[in-house]
Amino acid sequence: MNTKYIIVLFLLLGFTACNSPEDVLRDNNIPVPKEIILPDLTSGVADFSKYVSVGNSLTAGLSDGTLFLAAQKNAFPKILSEKFELAGGGAFTQPLVSDNFGGLALNGTRIEGFNPRFVTTGGAPQPLESVIGPVTVTTDIVLNNPTGPFNNMGVPGAKSFHVIAPGYGNLANLPLANPYFIRMTGNTPNASILELTMAQNPTFFTLWLGSNDILGYALTGGDGTNPITDQPTFDFAMTTIVNTLTSGGAKGVIANIPYVSDIPNFTTIPWDLLDPTDPDFESILPLIPTLNAQLYGPLNQIFTALGEPDRVNLLSADGPNPLLIHDETATDRSAEIAATLTPVLGAPTAGAFGAIFGKCRQAKPDDLILLAAGSQIGKPAPGLPAPVNVNGISYPLQDQLVLIPSEQAEIKTAVDNFNATIEAAAGQAGLAFVDANTLLSQLKDTGIASNNFILTSDLVTGGAFSLDGVHLTSRGYAIIANEFMKAIDAKYGSNFEASGNLVDIGAYPTNYSPLLQ
Repeated sequence: MNTKYIIVLFLLLGFTACNSPEDVLRDNNIPVPKEIILPDLTSGVADFSKYVSVGNSLTAGLSDGTLFLAAQKNAFPKILSEKFELAGGGAFTQPLVSDNFGGLALNGTRIEGFNPRFVTTGGAPQPLESVIGPVTVTTDIVLNNPTGPFNNMGVPGAKSFHVIAPGYGNLANLPLANPYFIRMTGNTPNASILELTMAQNPTFFTLWLGSNDILGYALTGGDGTNPITDQPTFDFAMTTIVNTLTSGGAKGVIANIPYVSDIPNFTTIPWDLLDPTDPDFESILPLIPTLNAQLYGPLNQIFTALGEPDRVNLLSADGPNPLLIHDETATDRSAEIAATLTPVLGAPTAGAFGAIFGKCRQAKPDDLILLAAGSQIGKPAPGLPAPVNVNGISYPLQDQLVLIPSEQAEIKTAVDNFNATIEAAAGQAGLAFVDANTLLSQLKDTGIASNNFILTSDLVTGGAFSLDGVHLTSRGYAIIANEFMKAIDAKYGSNFEASGNLVDIGAYPTNYSPLLQ
């Protein structure tokens, strides 16, 4: 009990020893507390008896870079199902993984790219195994798949068109199949996500889909290896999904797509990270004269002579310096660099310099540096000789680690167009709608207050985003669950909020201990 309340309690005991309750209240002007009576929970016109959630990793409950048990049990659809149960909802089954390490295996061998979770010991995110040592991934997509049907049909990695694609969960189709969905298809390996959803005859659904249609492009720095889904394909997939989900009279909620510029994977690393006064980069201080003399100075002179004086400037010893990046849209000066340096370095070396720095420039405030670059900046680039091999300093950060403004514009256009499709589909089908785009922008701009917490988009400390900088924490998923319930209230006449049934986000964790197994 709080100390101030203990003091008040003893004072009241002292007063009541001498006075009647009426005297105490009259003499001390203490108002009679009013009992707050909340209405009983009602579902309105919604029927929660068979609730199924459809989506990607944000629906599955992925956090800290992987699926693990503790986070799955706090997925936003699971949180919703617990509230729906109070209003006539039924059981809610998830394709739970086998441990709290995360990662996937295939016949006892870890699947590349499906690794254990990230953790923090108070600083930057780290792979779990770098903190506690090697672990055995026990979730095996061949040896121990769970039995469905599953109410949570969130499949990490799924794009819009994957939801209607047959064979997406067929082991025989690897590597094109999705390992997470393979765990869910059972004895119908060619069934689509939508087919397995409809086989359950849902009466109510949530749909949060489309992020991966853009996120793959963003997380590869717009290098073209994972392109944005074209608009006709997205429109066809979303229309098909919504029309099918509502074909039996089911009601539901649909959410839109956030901007990538609002999530910490793209906002945590500053463009001017190289600060020799920062202990993390003080080692570059003695190198600055050499770098300026042998690299930045010559490049500045060449670019200035070609009419681009601010493309590469000298490094400063007194404060932050921009990272050196590759910009595929920059004018290619490879030939000019090689020609200028050939008398000094010889043709082979000068040609190599031209190839490396021909499309380089220093980063600017409107460039976004991906979180993955954090483990590479200041480290040698493999296969390159010193001194032109230090990522971000003497070797440009490559395309897959940076989103330049033109790539950001492509992404924003796609998000806006996809969100127009989503909102139109919700309106035409009479569904509730959650503006997740605005919600996540608010996390970045002002933070979101809830009870005694203010959640922000800051990595590690903000409370909303998990350690991969893309997915939410369990507390972040609780915020999403509340927004879904508010939207259901507004559309279908339920009263989750008015009856006091929104969740207390403080009851949900943010960062999980490295010792959680």
